Amino acid sequence: MPFWGLQKQLGIDVDSWLLRQSMPQPYGQAGVCHAFEREWVECGHGLGQIRARRECQLEYEDFMECMNRTKMAQRLRIILEQRDKMIKQGKYTPPDYHMGKEKPRP
Repeated sequence: MPFWGLQKQLGIDVDSWLLRQSMPQPYGQAGVCHAFEREWVECGHGLGQIRARRECQLEYEDFMECMNRTKMAQRLRIILEQRDKMIKQGKYTPPDYHMGKEKPRP
């Protein structure tokens, strides 16, 4: 018995189980990082694990940034530290609506 199309014949889709963003999503829309994961998988397809790690590093980093948001969180932390430093020096005064002193709305 040939194994061509075995997944389709059995009605299973192992590939979607292996990819995080390719699984069925609510309302039938693709996952947020689906495009980044797809690019990473397409880049590494057929290269082998060692070669794919070296040649697809940029795609993998983009995918991990989309999933974890580590660079964005680091950038936000730096911005908030700079803001606090400027407030202590007296060079910046936050608006009232950032300080909770806004007049109540009717």
